[in-house]
Amino acid sequence: MDTQYIMGLDGKYYINTFGKRLPIVVTHGEGCILYDINGNPYIDFLAGIAVNSLGYNHPAIIKAVTGQAKKIIHTSNIVYNIPQAELAKLLVENSCGDRVFFANSGAEANEAAIKLARKYFSDQNMNKYEIITASNSFHGRTLATIAATGQSKYQDPFKPLPTGFKHVPYNDLEAVKMAITDKTCAVMIEPIQGEGGIIEGTFEYIRGLENLCKKHNILLIFDEVQTGIGRTGKLFAYEHFDVKPHIFTLAKGLGGGIPIGAVVVQDKIAKSFTPGDHGTTFGGNPLCCAASYAVLNTILQDGFLNDVSKKGIYFKNELIKLKKEHKAIKDVRGKGLMLGLELNNDISGRQMVEDVLKYGILINCTGHNTLRFVPPLIIDYKEIDVLVQVLDKVLPY
Repeated sequence: MDTQYIMGLDGKYYINTFGKRLPIVVTHGEGCILYDINGNPYIDFLAGIAVNSLGYNHPAIIKAVTGQAKKIIHTSNIVYNIPQAELAKLLVENSCGDRVFFANSGAEANEAAIKLARKYFSDQNMNKYEIITASNSFHGRTLATIAATGQSKYQDPFKPLPTGFKHVPYNDLEAVKMAITDKTCAVMIEPIQGEGGIIEGTFEYIRGLENLCKKHNILLIFDEVQTGIGRTGKLFAYEHFDVKPHIFTLAKGLGGGIPIGAVVVQDKIAKSFTPGDHGTTFGGNPLCCAASYAVLNTILQDGFLNDVSKKGIYFKNELIKLKKEHKAIKDVRGKGLMLGLELNNDISGRQMVEDVLKYGILINCTGHNTLRFVPPLIIDYKEIDVLVQVLDKVLPY
């Protein structure tokens, strides 16, 4: 069995929704290193797209998953299970939320948030159903979350889409003001746009959104699918702005590689979901929740988030130094270990990804032309230095 054989199977049997993949077949990992079928190592600065928050083969996750698998992997939500209740408690105790609902993915978590916002006002006999989102945003690939996503390239092939969504420019508070009507039920925002190119929300913008929502009786929803669970140096990105969203969603890093999504919500809003309004078969199953509890409990240990923040500052400063030496770099953005290096438009981001791969480093390109770095939160300084040195070699000018 070799790389070409697996690529051949994929080409023959798998639906091609991912385009031209990178030509490596991964088999296992350790720490922040992935290994391919030929035994070649790669420092992973993608982490399964901000998912593998504790890297590969982390003892806390392995212990939790294997231990739970020996007991019970799945049971319906008709009965209670211990890991689900314990994980919900841990999330609530460390956030601004009061209640949690578990799903299987970020898209499902965002779907639930959309439904809950509409139901909350429906329960009050108020005809408020419109949700304002940002241009260049990304909220998922279901029909409703594509409709919420402010990028036409994701929407156009699937029209007509569900109605009730307005898209306005990101970081433009005045545009949000102009979009609000008596039908508006929520503003849904990413505190840092991930797929849009690592675009940071300004302090004034995020705080202004909270004030606008209070003034107009609108819910503030944060999509923290990519920014949550320590990715930005704080447990949740909303903490950078000293705001408290009514609802926020999680996925990706929450499970450390095991599929899980979550909606965290204030109690008065959570009460709008009553039996029959929403549900899930796999969401919140014991295996996923046990893994997630291990991830969250590890990240909450003393000093862990402080280390993420320090490494993020170091990493960003090294990229800024690189920008001073290379005119090919247009901008450096991001917080913590969610960083982006925007290239000039004449440079192929895809080619840069492939060039870096030749040196044994895995990254990807997002937004218009931005190299995205979302490594495991356990990445070390030496591994960061290796990436910066490789970028210094492969940048064309």
